Amino acid sequence: MHNTRIDLPSNVRGIAIGLLQARLADAVDLATQAKQAHWNVKGPSFMALHELFDQVATSVREHSDTIAERIAALGGTAEGTARVAAKQSTLKEYPLDIVDGRAHVSALADALAAFGAKVRRNIEEAVEAGDQGTADLFTEVSRSIDKTLWFVEAHSQAEA
Repeated sequence: MHNTRIDLPSNVRGIAIGLLQARLADAVDLATQAKQAHWNVKGPSFMALHELFDQVATSVREHSDTIAERIAALGGTAEGTARVAAKQSTLKEYPLDIVDGRAHVSALADALAAFGAKVRRNIEEAVEAGDQGTADLFTEVSRSIDKTLWFVEAHSQAEA
């Protein structure tokens, strides 16, 4: 770890960096999954879903940036390349053979829900480690992901 004047003990910073790095890998993966849906969606709701999936990718990339910057602030090195994300992501592989809008909605909703659940667990883990700042970051991400999931799920909750 790099030196910092942040007054958290190095062991606490190390735990927080580990939690953050795990979610950074997932966030990079999730953003690319949203872009996969954005590029390949077809069907009667094409334009609405195309735009929604792009907004999801943008939002998740913003979270990636916030997570990576917290890693750096705590003295860590943010590892956010596509290759690192591919090795470290805990999200399920996104299906590459789908084009139907409803299928993309379902697949992306699954990925958002899985990411949100992991972030919520990280809130408690950061608190237990003694890093309220990182817990607060995870809380912010959790709220945003929940809202994003709501937007995506809304496309499958009414009859077409």
